[in-house]
Amino acid sequence: MSIVNEPKNKFPLIQALRALLEHRALWMYLLLDEALRQGLDPEKFAPSAIRRCGLYHGGMHSGNGKDTSLTRLKKKLFGLPGRLVFEMKIRRCTGDNFDVDFYYCPLVKSWQKQGCSDEEMDRMCEYAMWGDRGIAESFGCELDLLKTIARGDGKCEIRFRRKNHAG
Repeated sequence: MSIVNEPKNKFPLIQALRALLEHRALWMYLLLDEALRQGLDPEKFAPSAIRRCGLYHGGMHSGNGKDTSLTRLKKKLFGLPGRLVFEMKIRRCTGDNFDVDFYYCPLVKSWQKQGCSDEEMDRMCEYAMWGDRGIAESFGCELDLLKTIARGDGKCEIRFRRKNHAG
């Protein structure tokens, strides 16, 4: 495996929060692995199922579409605990654009512990990001994933953009 994914912040409480996310990633991996073992194609169901989860959470945090400002998204989902867990850096946040970079991913760490290949981790990340795409959709936005740790880029560059909005 060539993917580097080591946290800088090793504070025990942050490690405990990461362990919860790793557990979620383990469930996802095992469900999709079992689907493959049983001859099912995860591509046919994983993106839509995980997107539904994102729509659910995004709906809760947008007040079911009442406040879709990306400054609200930042406040609701990218607070201090999340920023510490994922070692995030907020690059820009306006009502219509939200740019954030992650420098550590507990999901990737979980998949690394399972011995996933680089290709498997990239695929698992792509599935997981359907949740973020659902969140973006519930805020009336699109999600651009420019770089990912799972692809070996060293960081995730995540960009939320208001649909039909330049810049």
